Amino acid sequence: MVYTPNLISRQFFGKIVLTRSNYLKNFVVRNVNRNSIQFIVPTNRKFATSIESSTSGAEIPAKKHAPTKKVEFTADKYTYLHRNPNFKELTQDDIKFFASILPANGLIIDNEEELMPYNVDWMKKYRGKSRLVARPKTTRQISQILKYCNENKLPVVPQGGNTGLVGGGVPVFDEIVISTNNMNQIRSFDPVSGILTCDAGCILEVLDNYLAEQEQGYMMPLDLGAKGSCHIGGNVATNAGGLRLLRYGSLHGTVLGLEAVLPDGTILDNLSTLRKDNTGYDIKQLFIGSEGTLGVITGVSILTPPKPKAVNVAVLGVSTFQNVQKALVTSKNKLSEILSAFEFWDSDTLKLSKAHNIQGTKFPLEDNYPFYVLVEISGSNKYHDDDKLQNFLEELLANEIVKDGVVAQDETQMSTLWSLREGIPEACSKAGAVYKYDISIPLSVFYQMAEDMRNRLQSAGVFGEDNLVSNVIAYGHVGDGNLHLNIVAKSYDPKVTNLIEPFIYEWTEQHNGSISAEHGLGLMKANYLKYSKSSSMISIMKQIKQSIDPNGIMNPYKFLPTQ
Repeated sequence: MVYTPNLISRQFFGKIVLTRSNYLKNFVVRNVNRNSIQFIVPTNRKFATSIESSTSGAEIPAKKHAPTKKVEFTADKYTYLHRNPNFKELTQDDIKFFASILPANGLIIDNEEELMPYNVDWMKKYRGKSRLVARPKTTRQISQILKYCNENKLPVVPQGGNTGLVGGGVPVFDEIVISTNNMNQIRSFDPVSGILTCDAGCILEVLDNYLAEQEQGYMMPLDLGAKGSCHIGGNVATNAGGLRLLRYGSLHGTVLGLEAVLPDGTILDNLSTLRKDNTGYDIKQLFIGSEGTLGVITGVSILTPPKPKAVNVAVLGVSTFQNVQKALVTSKNKLSEILSAFEFWDSDTLKLSKAHNIQGTKFPLEDNYPFYVLVEISGSNKYHDDDKLQNFLEELLANEIVKDGVVAQDETQMSTLWSLREGIPEACSKAGAVYKYDISIPLSVFYQMAEDMRNRLQSAGVFGEDNLVSNVIAYGHVGDGNLHLNIVAKSYDPKVTNLIEPFIYEWTEQHNGSISAEHGLGLMKANYLKYSKSSSMISIMKQIKQSIDPNGIMNPYKFLPTQ
């Protein structure tokens, strides 16, 4: 039996007509089950093929900009916060000093409109009161700034692309913002080892494009929805995970060296390009994920992988989360070394994305399914890799693990399929105020969190289309156990907040998870650290902080508990 792609898939990828009289000429026919299914792969046309079971019937942050609505000051919203009385307030003498060491465009002072993009996070949830933004161009300038601030007890907030989701990159009170926007030079690249050394203010997508243009072709080992705005220094400071972690691991493994400035102005020169170095403590690991609380990262050396010669993407419709898990296990067995991403989203996520049509993309599957999976493969031989993908899909269909799906046939279609996943955060932001949670939990209870949260909000009488909370959506990186739970509300309401927190953190602790998989702690989660780390571990963290930053000027009120 030969299956013709469904109607919506044809509209989306181009009309496909298959007949038995011509399929041997134009298509490769592969048997999945001689009694039920044949999977047809086009060999000479540029479109994606719909695949169908015989039993079925069928994190982006925008670039930095001034907010369009008034955002309440963080200090007024979170009344438990109190400005450290040991901190000094900015004076004219301070401003004169900063002006003396920075270029003309290196300072923004007391200009509310120009300061606003640095005082407010991209979600418009947190707002500080900084009067001054310093925009240094060199590590030495940052050293001078921090030395002065430390001696005069002026608190500072390091800031990259300001794409964070937990309030870690914007001031709480009047902290001085040190922006790395002007530190954007690529220092070196070794085409033999694939090691890149660059300033911390380089934009991730710019680095990715630079590497792709090299003769041998390389790419960054991480990829984020915010890649067009986020800085590599901010990625390292938050230990960002992203879409390539399944294949290339975390920044704790790919970052080989760092240059950082300590609170007293000391420049920590550790820009190693060695993959093996067993001498002493690995100090750089303290700064990866430290969120600017120990110093300012100014330079990064990172191991970059070769850009795959062959990439393909499939999006699949799945009826149960148990089958999502089965698909993951099958992908590991069948795709193995070429598996580079395994993402999922639920039907509520799709409905929200369709409603706001952020990407202008018609969804390619005809029927609605409870869950959707995006699988990406990347390798060196297109025929070999496509054959493995084909066998993988055939097994899923034969075992009724998936019900429907599409496979991209060119780069444009791959980008289109990825946009379905990467457009989710922006769709949420268009729908209302978003409570974003990023947790790591065992796959055995991965989706249970979303169900329990919906039930909790429903029981409290706040969940529904015209209610305080309109959507609870779940998506994320199933391949590495990272769930993104987004709760869309009319506004940031204390009643809603109190229903969500600390429930979500208590639930995560009970299931042996982590309250932050990749977004960091920032201000949002600092006081909930106890749900992921023991008191003895938190005590050691505070000792490290006190040792390196005794005056506490680095990104205060964040990362470590204040209550």
